[in-house]
Amino acid sequence: MVFDDFPFWLRFAHFINIIFIVLLIRSGIEILSALPKLYWNEHARPGTEWLKFTRKKIPKDRLWISLEEEESFPSWIALPGRKNLGLGRHWHFFSIIFWILNGAAYYVLLFSSNEWQRLVPTDWSIVPQAFNNMLTYATFQTPPDGNPYNAIQQLTYFIVVFFLGPFMIATGAAMSPSITARFPWYSKIFRGRQVARSLHFLGMVFFIIFIIIHLLMVTTEHFPENMGNMFLGKPTSFGIAIGLFVLVILSVIIVNVWATGWSLKRPRQVQNILGSLTDRLKSVLFRKMSSRQKLERSEVSQFFRINGYPPDTDEFRSLSKDNFANYNLEVFGLVKHPLKLSLLELHNIQKQQQVTEHFCIQGWTAIGEWGGVPLRYIMELCKPIPSARFAVFWSYQYTNNQIFYEVLDIEILKDPQTMLAYEMNGESLNIVHGAPLRLRAETQLGYKMVKWIKSIEFIESYENIGMGQGGHREDNMYYGKRAGI
Repeated sequence: MVFDDFPFWLRFAHFINIIFIVLLIRSGIEILSALPKLYWNEHARPGTEWLKFTRKKIPKDRLWISLEEEESFPSWIALPGRKNLGLGRHWHFFSIIFWILNGAAYYVLLFSSNEWQRLVPTDWSIVPQAFNNMLTYATFQTPPDGNPYNAIQQLTYFIVVFFLGPFMIATGAAMSPSITARFPWYSKIFRGRQVARSLHFLGMVFFIIFIIIHLLMVTTEHFPENMGNMFLGKPTSFGIAIGLFVLVILSVIIVNVWATGWSLKRPRQVQNILGSLTDRLKSVLFRKMSSRQKLERSEVSQFFRINGYPPDTDEFRSLSKDNFANYNLEVFGLVKHPLKLSLLELHNIQKQQQVTEHFCIQGWTAIGEWGGVPLRYIMELCKPIPSARFAVFWSYQYTNNQIFYEVLDIEILKDPQTMLAYEMNGESLNIVHGAPLRLRAETQLGYKMVKWIKSIEFIESYENIGMGQGGHREDNMYYGKRAGI
């Protein structure tokens, strides 16, 4: 079959893909910088990584928290770089939305026309032909032209379009706490989040290698014809091809320089604008997902990272001296019955135990057994009024001279596995992991699970709390309001 010129939709989808795949790679590198280590085991124990991009070592002579593992990658490679995990995630999720939409439109148009025959092999003879093409390239010669691609080109494009792209989406979804909590079987396909994270990284590396080779082939083999086909739909002159190539490269550079500069100069604006789209989508997808994790005690991690320094106030030190015997949890706000509950009273409410996996926003995971009071029982006692849409969990901890807090949608509190934990791995919760109480919200990332809880306030809106972003990390580190992925 002799194909017509490349249609406009195919050329347009190709250009959009170039823009967003670069944004995805750079923002993905920013996300990697928060935990520049990769593991093949779910416990992510230091020393068991198979690859790392850091020289930092965990000190043994002082309290160490996982935020200290973060590296500052330069802005020429990471988007935006300089330890900006929250902004990197905003760009990653913003880009993936349009990358997937672009890919979906491409698939539909591809199979509603005869264009699919350019990419999809219809004969097994393509495999030995591709091998022969590789041998030819290895001798720095050009194999015979195809129609329109030779065998190795067609097979490579087919693998990238129909396998590598979906593979990246699938491994990305396996790193979501909401998806893993709701469908525990899904992450097991990849042997857990850490393996999925490693596979996702390898997929990114394959994409980078493909892009480099693709650019090399485009510029060294039939350059005017390639550039003309990709952007004009037909071959063109060498001069116009050079102009098109420069224009495309400049477009990618300009978009990335602008995105980086905007992020570093106006991070709150980036958080609010990109977050307004991605957080709304995450709310629709994950808001009512409930956790169904039922891990075994034998799976509990021997090493569980610490994140956040314990409170350093006179009030907290006084409470901890007598093992929190005088501690009272205050529940107030938009409730019919405000509460003050001692630890003993909390222990006397129906206890629940669960073995679940902790997903930190930085990328590490660990499995723990938790014992405590489900939030739904607290809600039955205090009876939030209908206008209560959120709950603020106030901590004894102060960070940057600001009280630490996080806001959760009231629907998440109704999840059977959302609890106030006072036990960890069969023992009383220790201070470094959040005593006297810490929140467990198994469909959320770890930064939402407040430690050293002082009180719970039911509210209608969080616009006038802190900086109005929905939590301390959102206020100061530009994290997203929704933490289901």
